[in-house]
Amino acid sequence: MYLLYESASGYGLLETVGIDEISQNVDAVQESVVDFNRFGQIVNLTAFKPFESAADALEQCNAVSEGILTQELQSFLELNLPKVKPGKKVKYSVGVSEPKLGSAILEATGIPCVSNNYVLEFLRGVRLHFRLFIRELKEGDLEKAQLGLGHSYSRSKVKFNVNRVDNMIIQSICLLDTLDKDVNTFCMRVREWYSWHFPELVKIVNDNYNYAKVARFVKDKSKLDDDAIPALTEIVGDEDKAREVVEAAKASMGQDISPIDLINIENFALRVVELSEYRKQLHAYLVTKMQDVAPNLAALIGEMVGARLISHAGSLTNLAKYPASTVQILGAEKALFRALKTKGNTPKYGLIFHSSFIGRATARNKGRISRYLANKCSIASRIDCFSEVNTSIFGEKLREQVEERLEFYDKGVAPRKNVDVMKDAMKLAEDGKTDVTMEDAEAEPVKLENGEKKKKKKKKEAEEAAMDVETPVAETDGEKIKKKKKKEKEEKGKEDTDVVVVSTPVENGKKKKKKDKTVTTEPVEAVQENGGKKKRKHAEVPEAQVVEEAETPQKKKKEKKKKTAS
Repeated sequence: MYLLYESASGYGLLETVGIDEISQNVDAVQESVVDFNRFGQIVNLTAFKPFESAADALEQCNAVSEGILTQELQSFLELNLPKVKPGKKVKYSVGVSEPKLGSAILEATGIPCVSNNYVLEFLRGVRLHFRLFIRELKEGDLEKAQLGLGHSYSRSKVKFNVNRVDNMIIQSICLLDTLDKDVNTFCMRVREWYSWHFPELVKIVNDNYNYAKVARFVKDKSKLDDDAIPALTEIVGDEDKAREVVEAAKASMGQDISPIDLINIENFALRVVELSEYRKQLHAYLVTKMQDVAPNLAALIGEMVGARLISHAGSLTNLAKYPASTVQILGAEKALFRALKTKGNTPKYGLIFHSSFIGRATARNKGRISRYLANKCSIASRIDCFSEVNTSIFGEKLREQVEERLEFYDKGVAPRKNVDVMKDAMKLAEDGKTDVTMEDAEAEPVKLENGEKKKKKKKKEAEEAAMDVETPVAETDGEKIKKKKKKEKEEKGKEDTDVVVVSTPVENGKKKKKKDKTVTTEPVEAVQENGGKKKRKHAEVPEAQVVEEAETPQKKKKEKKKKTAS
């Protein structure tokens, strides 16, 4: 059996001699590994191929860890292993540390590979005594190669990037939250402690930070006089409050306190002041770090809320992988699972509730704006994570979109399309305007777009007005056409009524009436010749004539009946 060992300096091929693989067990191999004199009789070095450079060593190491057979390793094995005639079975095997690499060697070369505890113990012994197998290596060369390869291999696996150190943001926001709690607790302790000596100071100075500074400055209230007003004014920021502190100290109801107690109170107040100042420094550091790591997310939702989202997700990459629905309820997991358990309403928002957009929205639109804001946060985090250019233009444009969405919910103003906004952002990013502030970014494009909107609105209003003008005309024309058709029908009916009814002689006691449509009345022709108005005059005149003409034959018939009856 042969052993393939991948060291930091090159590939080594070793042969095991004088062992029975079936009878040997792991314990026996472990005993033989400890002593090199005994282990050197079992294992002999067959061949060694050093790596050409550190980059080549890293490439080969990555290939071995992923189970890929490189061309160099394949040629090394084929050159140094015993050759087998075609059609004959291989009588040896190769022990490897990675099973995937063994399957790749078997598939490419047909050499059987073994990877078990028995082989791993042999490879452990080879690793322990490898420097003694290769006499060309000097003392310390192998350790240097291992150190360099270890650093480069770890860096390639972690994919270290200076501009994406989101771990600093996670630690900073956690420390900031802890400092807020601690500073508040310590300030309350200072208030309670110093109020025993100067209780009136609590009502005069409300701010915790200023209270600790005033307590440290005043110390013993009995020694406070009008000369301390300028110094108190610098601390408090108001001369009236400073005078009020001095007047309250003269008539204070607090008890006297010993110098040792004052020293302890002063030291503790100093700690509180230092913690508050460090908290401000940490906040400034977090803001600058967010501008470097996630500028678009910071421009959209703010540095603090963006840092909390990254911290809760675990990293910026994890946040970028989350869908918008997950970002929306990130931080409200307890409420979500409680709602699912009780079959109640699920929460509308999580950490993004601290954004100013949701606070400005009405109660009806809070859910809508939180969903829209989560969508934009997801887009901004993906741009920050996977973009090669460090710019905040996209975040500023996304913030403008959220502002427009708020106006749409409140006033009904139609927002711009996402395609147009992203085109503007791409133009600004391509022009290299990465130093544009929020006001500048909002000023120029919005004015242009408002001008375009006004033009579009004017065009739309003109088109709508034209449509409004055209549609009634079309309706009036249609009505006129309908009226004309009705009039023509009436005229035809009237013309039919203008026809003279001719009575036929009675045959066999039956009466028959026929209409002669070819005969027209003379008054109609007279009206047409006298010309003028064809329709209404000749329509009115024949009606009376028709009635008279229709009545005359009936009268004649009645007279005939009377005569015959007589």
